[in-house]
Amino acid sequence: MPSLTHKQLVGTGAILGVAYGLFARLMFGLHKGGETVFEVMSASFISGVPVALGFISVWFGEYREKYGWTRRVLTPWVPSLMFLACCLALVWEGLICVILWLPLTLILSSVGGILAGLVRLAFPSARGRNYCVAIVVVLPFLAAPIESLRQASTEIRRVETTIEINASPETVWREIKSVPRIAESEQSFNFSHLLGFPRPVEAVLEGSGIGAVRYARFEGNVLFLERITEWKEPSRISFSIKADTKNIPPTTFDEHVTIGGPYFDVLNGTYWIEPLGDRRVMLHLSSDQRLSTRFNFYSHLWTEALMANLQNYILRIIKVRCEKT
Repeated sequence: MPSLTHKQLVGTGAILGVAYGLFARLMFGLHKGGETVFEVMSASFISGVPVALGFISVWFGEYREKYGWTRRVLTPWVPSLMFLACCLALVWEGLICVILWLPLTLILSSVGGILAGLVRLAFPSARGRNYCVAIVVVLPFLAAPIESLRQASTEIRRVETTIEINASPETVWREIKSVPRIAESEQSFNFSHLLGFPRPVEAVLEGSGIGAVRYARFEGNVLFLERITEWKEPSRISFSIKADTKNIPPTTFDEHVTIGGPYFDVLNGTYWIEPLGDRRVMLHLSSDQRLSTRFNFYSHLWTEALMANLQNYILRIIKVRCEKT
């Protein structure tokens, strides 16, 4: 690239990195809902594409002037952010997916930038370097068919949260077995809602004891059918959870994080009341989630954090109601 200045090369590297990321996202997202070796929810895409994007942006950016290692680490962040912004603008990804993927994308794109620097040091000949560039660029597409040969692993993860309440067990029991409609004044800012998770509205109990059904409603016409599996009044209540996926609008959740979908589901929940004496209790809330991705090592960090955030939000509402009572 003899005719381009150094600044132009830096810009070219960033543009090529973004272009590569968008091309990869397009190719991996062509077949929705069908059997395909190229899946967006694959380690080949989630991990491989950011590495290649970072490699390309640094490789072409320092074509004429070598970068220091710090610059190789940080340079890929600009095209990475541009790539994610484009995916959001093109409605290829929802806000929640972009935010969840952002930390991993920045880290792996930096790995790609460092790799580009190592290749320049390790291969003195232009031919050897060009081979490396080609390998890095096509590697996600070569790895995807191999990865598709194995099933995504399924894990059951439990999240438990607690809150201390100044009320009797009987008072708390009344507030957890059935949750009257939550007024707007009781709602507040919460991180999980900022990402697009709907706010809880109410939980209506039909019947009593094992076999009864709670209808847990959230904003956006999201409904969960919760069948009581354990009933120990006034100390413990457990229920299975099934999302009413037929009636949930497709715009409520991002397709990759739909509850009850192929990658994530909430299976059951349990409230139990631990008396502390002097009209004080510790209220526990736990839930079990199914996680079925090809990168559970990363996904579970977010799913557990978001579930804990949502559970704590519900517990705070219950605490306020009980202490007012």
